[in-house]
Amino acid sequence: MNENFYKEALQAYTGNSENYSIQPLDGGLINHSYKITDNKTRESFLLQRINHHVFKKPENVQLNYQLLWKHLKSVGIDFFIPEPKYFSGDAELYWDTNHNYWRVFEFIEDGKMLTNAETPEQAKETAQTFAGFTAAFHDFDVSDLKDTIPDFHNLGFRFSQFEYALQKSQAEIKEKAGELITELKQRKQYVDFYNSLADSEDYPKRVMHHDAKIANILFSKTTGKVICPIDFDTTMPGFFFSDLGDMIRSMACSHDETSTDFENITICKEFYNVIVDGYLSVMSKYLTASEKKNIHYAGIIIIYMQALRFITDYLNGNIYYKTTYPEQNFDRAKNQLVLLKALEQVIR
Repeated sequence: MNENFYKEALQAYTGNSENYSIQPLDGGLINHSYKITDNKTRESFLLQRINHHVFKKPENVQLNYQLLWKHLKSVGIDFFIPEPKYFSGDAELYWDTNHNYWRVFEFIEDGKMLTNAETPEQAKETAQTFAGFTAAFHDFDVSDLKDTIPDFHNLGFRFSQFEYALQKSQAEIKEKAGELITELKQRKQYVDFYNSLADSEDYPKRVMHHDAKIANILFSKTTGKVICPIDFDTTMPGFFFSDLGDMIRSMACSHDETSTDFENITICKEFYNVIVDGYLSVMSKYLTASEKKNIHYAGIIIIYMQALRFITDYLNGNIYYKTTYPEQNFDRAKNQLVLLKALEQVIR
């Protein structure tokens, strides 16, 4: 571990970078996170570097979190998220000499993360927690939030990227992916549905986490119950399908997105049902009639969108997603198409 990587930020926060124990934390794919413990008081906090290559404006990431935190405190809503801490002069971020952005949160000692939902109960609790997160901000002015990744869950934009990649990609690559490309094109009605809801008052924008998976929930080591959601970097205005769709894609699938066991990829109906039911048990009173009517489009849109993103990256020469072999993005796209077909059968 390169001590100088975090030492300047630690000095900026504590005024003294000595007498602290540092533990790098696993699990995050984008940011670098460290548990910092005072060797005298044994108190800990979370020091985190925001990846400014992914989040082009780190100040917007932190601004969003501050707005959400202050809203919860000002209106007295009983929904817990980790407390943000401040650098000298009440600075929310620290910009070091290597142009890295750092922030600090309280550290939750009793928290643990799960990679997968092992039981339907865990899946349901996760769905209820992310629903509770959005519900906690039902009267919040969502226009105050910044788009930390513009067009992140914009299906129309993702389809346009796909079409552009088709125009520019090499003939042999398009030929290999021909059948998959055809099947994705045949489902353009999902893009049309997205475009219709994006311009409709029946589908208001809400506070959405946009990375709603069980790995972004802290469970208690002691009780096994949910403590809180975490990792709010992609929290921004979004439509009804985003968080529910993310959970369906990541928890109701029989195999993860890297699996090439295409014959056995399917939707676990029990998990699908508890995820949808758990989400609606909290959010039903806030959703419009149109959102409720089309609730089963949530998983469809997100899985279809992810298939488009994987095949687009494959057509572009694998420039976005990390791969371990040249055809991996093709296999990932095929995986998601198989999963999409399985979900189409479930909700038919």
